[in-house]
Formats: sequence, C-alpha cells, structure tokens
Amino acid sequence: MKTKIFALILFVVLVSMKNDKPAYNVFTKTGEPSNYNSIIKQAENADIIFFGELHNNPVSHWLELQITKDLYKINKENLVLGCEMFESDNNLLINEYVSNKINVKNFEAEAKLWPNYKTDYKPILEFAKNKNLKFIGTNIPRRYAAVVNRKGFEGLDKLSKEAKKYIAPLPINYNPEVECYKQMAKMTQMRGRMGGKASSNLPKAQAVKDATMAYFILKNLKKGETFFHFNGSYHSDIYQGIVWYIKKQNPKLKILTISTVEQDEINSLNKNFVDKADFIICVPEDMTKTY
Repeated sequence: MKTKIFALILFVVLVSMKNDKPAYNVFTKTGEPSNYNSIIKQAENADIIFFGELHNNPVSHWLELQITKDLYKINKENLVLGCEMFESDNNLLINEYVSNKINVKNFEAEAKLWPNYKTDYKPILEFAKNKNLKFIGTNIPRRYAAVVNRKGFEGLDKLSKEAKKYIAPLPINYNPEVECYKQMAKMTQMRGRMGGKASSNLPKAQAVKDATMAYFILKNLKKGETFFHFNGSYHSDIYQGIVWYIKKQNPKLKILTISTVEQDEINSLNKNFVDKADFIICVPEDMTKTY
C-alpha cells in the first residue's frame, strides 16, 4: 500500500513539473542545467561580472536586480555597479544623485535616460543610492560613437582634450579579426549588397564602445572590490567585446559572464547558444517585452 501511495505522489509531482511554466532556466556554458544559486556562488570569487541582457526582456532586468541584492549581501560597500545604459559624461549627474546632492526630478530631466529606464534600470540605480554604492556610466557618449561610424577612429583625433576624457585612451586597440567585429563586418557588407544603408565603420563604432566600457570598468575597480556590469549581451558574449579589452589590459582578473537568450522551449539549451557565457539564462520567446 505504501509503495502504491509513493508511486502516486511521485506521478503527481512529475506531472506538475511537466506542466509548469518557468519564466527562465539557467544553463552552464556547456549546456548543462544549472540554477540561480550556482551563479551567485561563482560570482563570489569574481572581480568583474558581466550580465549580458536582452534590452527589452523583463527577466533580464529582474535577475540583474536580484543578483545585485545578493552580491551586496556578500560584498557590502565593496560592490561597484556600472552599465552600458549610462554614458561616461553623465557620471557627474549620477554621482550627485546617488549622494543626494540633487533630487530625482532634476536628475531624470538632465540625464540621458533610455526609454525603459524607469521600469528596467531605475530600480538598480535606486538600490545603489539607498546602499551608498558607486554606480558608473561606462559607455562612450553616443555622439562620439557616431563620429567613428562616420569617419572611423581618425575622427576622434580632432576632438578636444576635454571630450577625450569620456573615451578610452587613443589610439583604440582594434583587431578586425576578433570574431564579434568580424561577424558585424560581414553583416554590414551583406546589408550593403542588398541595397541597405550600412557604414563599413560600424564594427569600429562597436569596438570604441567596448574599449571605453572596459576602460571605465578598470578605472573604477579597486583591489578587493567586485564590479557588476550590465550590458547588451552582444558586448560580452563568447568572451569578446568588453571582455576582450579587459583581458588585453589585465589578464589576471577573474571574470564571470552571463548571457540571456530566447527559445521557443527552454527545457534544454539550443546548441547554437553553447559557450556564449559561463551561465546562459534561457527565456521563452513569447515573454512579455518591456518596450
């Protein structure tokens, strides 16, 4: 009788699990099933953690906030936050807001905020403010990335000394054979052949963003601190982009990468996503978007 009851309970549990609708699943770089706690455990020993998000994916943003909270429990004031979504020339505003020198109305009126700031990034900035954590805008001002897209890296040489403070030191170390830039160049060429508008400098514009983000991460990372960085997954996938520039300058740093992908079914990881990052967060394709 006990055996039959146990079998019935096991059947009910398995059926319930099968019919469940998880919002995400976590996988290792090799595609093995993992979990949130494993991410936190490995993050404890990292100098820099990159969260590669899908910009309009709510699961990405929710997990960024949850990991921030758990990293704070571990690192306290030694946790530094930074992101692609704020440009380096906004750091004065960020510092003034986080340190309560200006109010939220003035900050949000003057900062260059993404359309999804209030739902997706404001909760993280407010957490930093409440815990008195450093929060760094790492990205190159978009006007200077646009200069590279139009004129190549040479266009940066004519900028003022003041302007260059917001960019990685020149000249930019650029290798067109790095896979992420190589693939972008191929896509640009294909778009051009199909009659679309595409600048051959687009991979360079991407590289100057990556180089600048790497520069400001390293500039604001002190010994004993952990830097948690939020960026579009393309900037850190397959350990390239920002990660490539970081490793070029300091190969001894312990780096952990997280990427986000979407699939129709999320019970197993598509082989095309293997090796994207140390941890891969798989989200249903029909997940509600934030914009």
